[in-house]
Amino acid sequence: MSTNDNTLERPERILSGLSSGRIDILSHAVLFEIATRTLGPVFDGMNSRILAVSVFVLILGTLHVALAQDAKTTFPVDYTTQIQPLLKKHCYRCHSDKRAESGLRVDSAPLAIGGGDRGTSITPGSRAESLLYRLLRTAEGDLPRMPLKGEPLTDSDVELLGRWIDAGAPAPRQALVRKTSDHWAFQPVVRPLVPTLTNSGVAPHAVDAFVQTRLANLGLNPSPQADRTTLIRRLSLDLLGIPPTPEAIDQFITDGSLEAYENLVERCLASPAYGERWARHWLDVARYADSDGYNGDAPRAIWMYRDWVIDALNSDIPFDQFTIEQIAGDLLPNATVEQKIATGFHRNTLYNREGGNDPEQYRVERIVDRVNTTGSTFLGLTIGCAECHSHKYDPISQREFYEFFAFFNNSDEPVIEFPTPEEEQLTQELNGKITGLQKNIETAFHSWTIRTRELAKNGSVDAIVAAVLDVPEDKRDEDEKKLLRKAFAKNNEENKRIVAEINKLKGKLPKPKSTLAVAERYENPRMTHVHIRGSFLSKGAQVKANVPAVLPPLMASEKPSRVDLARWLVSKENPLTARVTVNRIWQRYFGVGLVETENDFGTQGTPPTHPALLDWLAHEFMERGWSLKRLHRLIVTSHTYKQSSDVRPALVKVDADNKLVARQRRLRLPAEVVRDSVLAVSGLLSHKVGGPSVYPYQPPGVMQVRRSPGRYKWTTSDGEDQYRRGMYTHFWRTSPHPFLTTFDAPLTDVTCTRRSRSNTPLQALMLLNDPTFLEAARAFGRRILRERANDEDRLRHSFRLSFGRRPTDPEMQSLRSFLRSQLDAFSGDESAARQLMVFDTSSGSVDQNDTANVTVVAAWTAVARVLLNLDEFITRE
Repeated sequence: MSTNDNTLERPERILSGLSSGRIDILSHAVLFEIATRTLGPVFDGMNSRILAVSVFVLILGTLHVALAQDAKTTFPVDYTTQIQPLLKKHCYRCHSDKRAESGLRVDSAPLAIGGGDRGTSITPGSRAESLLYRLLRTAEGDLPRMPLKGEPLTDSDVELLGRWIDAGAPAPRQALVRKTSDHWAFQPVVRPLVPTLTNSGVAPHAVDAFVQTRLANLGLNPSPQADRTTLIRRLSLDLLGIPPTPEAIDQFITDGSLEAYENLVERCLASPAYGERWARHWLDVARYADSDGYNGDAPRAIWMYRDWVIDALNSDIPFDQFTIEQIAGDLLPNATVEQKIATGFHRNTLYNREGGNDPEQYRVERIVDRVNTTGSTFLGLTIGCAECHSHKYDPISQREFYEFFAFFNNSDEPVIEFPTPEEEQLTQELNGKITGLQKNIETAFHSWTIRTRELAKNGSVDAIVAAVLDVPEDKRDEDEKKLLRKAFAKNNEENKRIVAEINKLKGKLPKPKSTLAVAERYENPRMTHVHIRGSFLSKGAQVKANVPAVLPPLMASEKPSRVDLARWLVSKENPLTARVTVNRIWQRYFGVGLVETENDFGTQGTPPTHPALLDWLAHEFMERGWSLKRLHRLIVTSHTYKQSSDVRPALVKVDADNKLVARQRRLRLPAEVVRDSVLAVSGLLSHKVGGPSVYPYQPPGVMQVRRSPGRYKWTTSDGEDQYRRGMYTHFWRTSPHPFLTTFDAPLTDVTCTRRSRSNTPLQALMLLNDPTFLEAARAFGRRILRERANDEDRLRHSFRLSFGRRPTDPEMQSLRSFLRSQLDAFSGDESAARQLMVFDTSSGSVDQNDTANVTVVAAWTAVARVLLNLDEFITRE
């Protein structure tokens, strides 16, 4: 055998084989050749090869024994050639970048050592402390032996892995590669070029350029622009949530300037009603309600957060600031009261105050809700699916869920009060009196204990009380203290009088307005752990706040805060927030978003119908200062928005669902807008903005469905509060106003990014018979009689008030006929007319302000009921 033969392996390879007991034939041959060549000249003349064999056997045996005994320290296990192939064969199927069960990846040494959701999986230097090693040998607790449903490792493989761990788990340095995805929503927002329309050579409006180019490629044309009457009613309902007045319609129709429509848009955006209309959309997302939920469903005061949203939208606070203040307003430098109020976004969670519950369990549930809501609201992702296990479809692990959870886990839930100077002074005075009386009680209690202890010596005191009195005061537990207080109260009638006086004074304490907020805790901060299978009782690995790795990294300090999260949400590198927001705005105007699954931009969501338009809008939104009003202006001034909603057969054949936006959509009005519109045309609507929630009429018995029906009452509001906009109606989670639920208002238990639209007989019955709508119809009838002098003008006026347009001849003929029939019917039955004019259905009283002929008013009330119940009235064309 030649000395330069390729089969002559390095000695270290041979020695490594000796140490592991894996000496192949080729290695033996090489050792034999070395022994022969080395020893042959020494024993010249003898049978050198026979002697060499003897020496070789001796050397081989000695080396094998010695090296096997000290293999661990002398011959380290190689990660690249021995451990990594082992893990790849047995473990990558479940624990790699493609799939990381239990949050564990072993496709790199740092990840394998770092561990998964249950904490560290490898403890370098100790196989006994390494969970991964132990599970390769046997099951442990609720974890089966690994690999699960795979080929088990041999004993020698397990031993090899154990030796590598005992040696400190050495491995070449490996860079940790961030998780990536080719899913469209996770890619950066890049501003696309605005296409040029081939028929004109110029794109008059960017939105139209994208939409019409797509239509042209399919041989379709956009619909013509709607008439001006339709446009102003559409715009008013969309931007303000109430129909336009006849005066506003006339002003727009007679305005011959080229800027007439743009001026109308500006008037709408400047109206206080704009903030109310669009705040209602945001409050759906924020799951706003006026009660806690659960069986107790206690009332809560959080209307100041609702008012903050209205004011923020009216003043056009940039959406990035709007986001930051809601996520972390309390942590901003020199945080203002308004910024603290903004954090009420987090306090719209359900809150369980029932006795016997586990406070920590429900605190955790509130944090989980904040994670889910934040993920849905700003990222359009179903992050909540990763609470108990890694997301089945999107690249979000369970560990990442709890890293996101950590941003909110260290927050407390204070109540912020806003007393007036007068309330503060009265509170001080009353508390001073209460303190004085309480001192009197303490003095009396001390005297009582002394007397009772003396009486106990004579056996004239209850044995249990006597036994407690024998316990030193500083050694008594809470139950013993309560027992003595109860005995004292039972046997001391002066005491009862003082307690009654204290309770009386407490009843006089002022109740200043207040709101719910969050605040970071600095003493005893909470640590965050992965919750194994979602159970807060099963704590896994400790984690720190972070964002999903598939998205751009968080640029923050070692201890990221909610401020860091908020700024990350609205950073221009984040590909989701701007896309999700503009898509949701688009959805409000067209009934469906450019991405139909507006709450799921993940891999199971639908791709955008117009991806370039979506990205152009998102980029424009960010680059133009995150202005919501500018975004509204951009959309509503497009021809795409101003199109007629008439259905064309040619479009139905190609695009029955109108996904290409070749026309507008007819949309049933949201619940609050239906009610507000009725009150507006009747003249009853209050235009007061903000303030505590109100209690309009509702049918009797609604509160009886609650667990404790007598505990909280629905006390109908008086005066102007009866006619406030629907968004101010007090919303009980377990017994919401039936009108709201009938017209598909969300229940607010969780975030709602799109309301459903149903069409049911119950809706028609409510529009006809609900006390609010009956009263509005009566007020509408009186308004018609008051504002016009003859029946022809009254009919036209009532029609225009209701629909914004003038009636056609057939419509006028139907109205004349109906009016005559009602006049005849009520003239022959005045009692029926009076019954229709009942003002308060619960008391049966008649409106004393009605001085007109009851028969005539009843007939016009009937006409008003017809108009207010037509499909056209509750539909945005």
